[in-house]
Amino acid sequence: MRLRQITLRHFRNVAEATVEFAGRQTFLLGPNAQGKTNLLEAVGFLTALRSFRTSDVRLLVARGQPAASLAFVLEHERQGETQVRIVLRPEGRELHCDGEKITRLADYLGRFPTVVFSAQDLQLLRGAPALRRRWLDLTLAAMDGGYLGSLQAFVRAVASRNALLKSGRAAAAELDAFEAALAPAAADLVRRRVAGVAALAVPCGAAYGLLGGGAEPAELIYRPDWAETDPAGWRRRLAEGRARDLAFRATLTGPHRDDLELRIGGGTARDFASEGQQRSAVLALRLAQAAWFRDRSGVAPIILADDVLGELDPGRRARFWSALPAESQVIATGTQLPGTGLGVDGVRWQVLRVSAGAFQAGEGIG
Repeated sequence: MRLRQITLRHFRNVAEATVEFAGRQTFLLGPNAQGKTNLLEAVGFLTALRSFRTSDVRLLVARGQPAASLAFVLEHERQGETQVRIVLRPEGRELHCDGEKITRLADYLGRFPTVVFSAQDLQLLRGAPALRRRWLDLTLAAMDGGYLGSLQAFVRAVASRNALLKSGRAAAAELDAFEAALAPAAADLVRRRVAGVAALAVPCGAAYGLLGGGAEPAELIYRPDWAETDPAGWRRRLAEGRARDLAFRATLTGPHRDDLELRIGGGTARDFASEGQQRSAVLALRLAQAAWFRDRSGVAPIILADDVLGELDPGRRARFWSALPAESQVIATGTQLPGTGLGVDGVRWQVLRVSAGAFQAGEGIG
């Protein structure tokens, strides 16, 4: 898949801009806070109508404007030339693909994969389990409408059960009703997460081997709160935990307490890996995501690299470029040019200089 053109209106600090992409590699160059990441954020919306920076749509619409719009022209492996238009309003999103309005997100998922590499990805190792769960949910839901449906059902059911527990008036019959909806969703989430993490673990280990020069192996491991894939088992578990849940006024068992673990050389990356190893590990996680998207969709994802290489030594940086999917388009950002000879297979960079939400063509490098 190739992004050939994007038009933004009232998106963050971009009043109006049309950007043409030439070739396979584009570098957005400019000081911080000028709009480089905003453009990557807009491109990332193609996958699942979500920002990789915020869940609040209001932050994406320029101040004083009722809506923001994003329009894309793509060359697609399966659909040929395709046009996508997304309108963002505080109250929701509107999506059109080749002029047809799409009302069910599940009908859209899997068509336009993108993968964002961000300097903030280190928090996937160092941060709370909720960050890793969110990454896993977004990754699996982006290609699997069934996973999205189970996740939405589970979130609704656990929120309703928690509200009942907090009320202090939780009757057994009412808890039964919420648990009847919660149990099958929890069981299906665990089943899909087991399969999803197993599929991601293989390319993650392979990518880390490339980035780290093969010095030590890496493993991606799913740590479920409870590894049950039978809804009946979840019904029993929830019923048995009612007294404790009532005391704490919260549902203390479920997929909302799952975690992921990255291990390097047999030890947890969070606790024992060096800075360079940790950075390589999170890059490997994103490369695994790209490989999984390609496998599930049959479409080469667009790689969005947001100032991620500055802290890597030259060897790891060069191996990062060589590890990227050869068929993927790459859009990267930075405050300095990446240097000659860097990039996917030494391909020449298209350079766009970014200032105050405007994009101007610069001299290519490579």
